[in-house]
Amino acid sequence: MFKMISPPILKKGDRIGIVAPARKIAERDLLVSFDIIRQNGYEVVFTDNLFAEENQFAGSDDLRANELQIMLDDDSVKAIMFARGGYGGVRIIDKIDFSKFVENPKWLIGYSDITVFHSHISRNFSIQTLHATMPINFNENDETALESLFNVLQGSLINVEFESNSLNRIGNTEGLLTGGNLSVLYSLLGSCSFPETDGKILFLEDLDEYLYHIDRMMLGLKRAGKLENLSGLLIGGMTKMNDNDIPFGKTAEEIIREAVDEYNYPVYFGFPAGHIENNIALVMGRKVSIIYDQQKNVYTLR
Repeated sequence: MFKMISPPILKKGDRIGIVAPARKIAERDLLVSFDIIRQNGYEVVFTDNLFAEENQFAGSDDLRANELQIMLDDDSVKAIMFARGGYGGVRIIDKIDFSKFVENPKWLIGYSDITVFHSHISRNFSIQTLHATMPINFNENDETALESLFNVLQGSLINVEFESNSLNRIGNTEGLLTGGNLSVLYSLLGSCSFPETDGKILFLEDLDEYLYHIDRMMLGLKRAGKLENLSGLLIGGMTKMNDNDIPFGKTAEEIIREAVDEYNYPVYFGFPAGHIENNIALVMGRKVSIIYDQQKNVYTLR
């Protein structure tokens, strides 16, 4: 199996940089998260431009790209937490020079719109990244989400038990983990930022989408050949889905299951990650296994 590079684990006192590559954010929305990062033994680093504004964005495309570039190139910064998602990562991804990051990898941490960075880095540089909660969410997250984030940064392996679902296609599997937000992945189709999916476990989650659009995106991935040769399909939160006055007639989970009915790999619903309080950290690019316990009717990802 192809070797992915894991960034170094963090030590107490290491510096964690905070950047906002997409939607704007106010300082008051991050104060709790700064305290939590410091309580876990790390120094918080950010520039005066973190709270910049240009319409819905955290400053212009060039400014946001430069802010990320500063953190990527600073060898004293050992991890980068994306303050929040929203929309905007895809507008700056082609402006970033990852050469110093490749020489000295560090953990890049976030989810949702940050799927752009997870996918681009996996596809082009074979470096692991961390799909996990972001500072804007720290005040809402439960303890398991935050523990999983800091445990990974300190070198612990993920071991998560989750319940079976009637839509699952039962089975055990293993493979490199890839994926993230379905809408963002769909927007990357055909580009150099879309991750390789053959032989991998594809993780998907989404928020605030219309059910017909879930169907459109799953069929788009399917017709592009991205769902055919997976080792497994892992579905997290499909949160706050919307429908029209004339119902689509299926849940998001049913739409996803139908899209992969003709394939034989295991399919797992209800993994605790995504736009939910217990957003468990997942290392994109790490080899994981998913094992079914028939007696307990639960799965374990490790």
